Amino acid sequence: MWDGRYDIDDYLFGTEPAAYLARHGTGLPAGAATLVVADGEGRNSVFLAEQGLAVTAVDVSPIGVAKAKALAERRGVRVDFRVADLLEWTWEPDAFDVVVAVFIQFLDPDQRRTVFDGMVRTLRPGGHLLVHGYRPEQLAYGTGGPPIAEYLYTEELLRELVGGLEIEVLHSHDSDIAEGTGHVGRSALIDLVARRPPAPVDCGSGY
Repeated sequence: MWDGRYDIDDYLFGTEPAAYLARHGTGLPAGAATLVVADGEGRNSVFLAEQGLAVTAVDVSPIGVAKAKALAERRGVRVDFRVADLLEWTWEPDAFDVVVAVFIQFLDPDQRRTVFDGMVRTLRPGGHLLVHGYRPEQLAYGTGGPPIAEYLYTEELLRELVGGLEIEVLHSHDSDIAEGTGHVGRSALIDLVARRPPAPVDCGSGY
């Protein structure tokens, strides 16, 4: 399905980052090891690489990844692009400082739980998880996203999915977006920024 959607001359979701990422993806530590999941045609991973992050990006579509590589080359940045299914991805523990998941709402509830558990597990202590997507109210707008309510996010659902992380931003809003031809118009959105608590400091025996 995704190869078919990306097999066009233009970029389905444009070449600029999601507006959410332009708000929350700057100011991260230079060189931070960053994983962008379901990266598609590369707009978000390339943007983060331009911010000086060390970015790995994964997507299931070879066509999408090929376009992402071309975008990175044009922008003069390096990204470690991987072709893989998220449900088969190895979520190495404590591997990344930042994990980014923008509009990954193609997962049923069981698959979503598996992927969110993996994203939390692969975060290092002190690392940040950035998630952005549609709320169920998006079904009335019809300006993007899946037409399936159970695939969409609520604040309660995201709190449950990232249990154990410290929530720094959880914001529901209706906003106008223009991201290629895939996401255009008034949209019911939700933003999450959550942090894995730092490892406890070993103060020694106290003798």
